[in-house]
Amino acid sequence: MTNKSLEKATFAGGCFWCMVKPFDTQPGIERVVSGYTGGHTVNPTYEEVCSGTTGHTEAIEITFDPAIFPYEKLVEVYWQQTDPTDAAGQFVDRGDSYRPVIFYHNEEQKEIAEKSKAALDASGKFKKPIVTEIAKAETFYPAEEYHQDFYKKEKAHYEGYQVASGRAAFIDANWKG
Repeated sequence: MTNKSLEKATFAGGCFWCMVKPFDTQPGIERVVSGYTGGHTVNPTYEEVCSGTTGHTEAIEITFDPAIFPYEKLVEVYWQQTDPTDAAGQFVDRGDSYRPVIFYHNEEQKEIAEKSKAALDASGKFKKPIVTEIAKAETFYPAEEYHQDFYKKEKAHYEGYQVASGRAAFIDANWKG
């Protein structure tokens, strides 16, 4: 496979630790990186982003092969990791740095994301409106190494956080079955 066939996708859905595994385990995914995007500070640190002063959001950047796992499927996986009705954060993580955003890299991704959001909203799956933002991708800054592949490095901590944050219960209640 040549690198020409690979594309990028960027999603924010609360704590980036919880967003990596659902994508990392899919076919055609080359890499998933935790990081920060959408703000005004160059090379922000985790502490700076958490302070709420950088304008950045915790996000993941996915390098994928669209011939194996198309962008439409990535967006579908994305919705199933989030509460798309909560613009003020995700689960126990509150504030702009944890807001849900689909960051598009081109007009095709923007169109796919907007159609998918409209379809989810029209489906009646949620009583509240779908408020996930769809925004143009900006510079992505990888997070510190200890945040990368957290679900692999700190399995017990990751699994405990999934439960304690309320994410696991929400996903089970709203997306499974």
